[in-house]
Amino acid sequence: MEYEITHLPEMNKFVTEVDGETAYVEYTIYENYLNIAHTYVPREIGGRGVAAALVEATYKYALEKELKPQATCSYAVLWLRRHPEFME
Repeated sequence: MEYEITHLPEMNKFVTEVDGETAYVEYTIYENYLNIAHTYVPREIGGRGVAAALVEATYKYALEKELKPQATCSYAVLWLRRHPEFME
């Protein structure tokens, strides 16, 4: 499923709204790394691929900006393991 994801660079967030619920990814940038620090998806919209879509959008942005994807968020760590193409 595709979600409308909005980048809020002034807040270091990617957000989406699904069924009136807001989900987001928070990131930090340092040196040449973009680190996903936190992924939040309300329980009401869990299990629909919302977190995966947000993480993917964030890491695509990182690659566009020539930043290396990194994760301290446990979900993003697992996502990167499943998508090693983002680490090349």
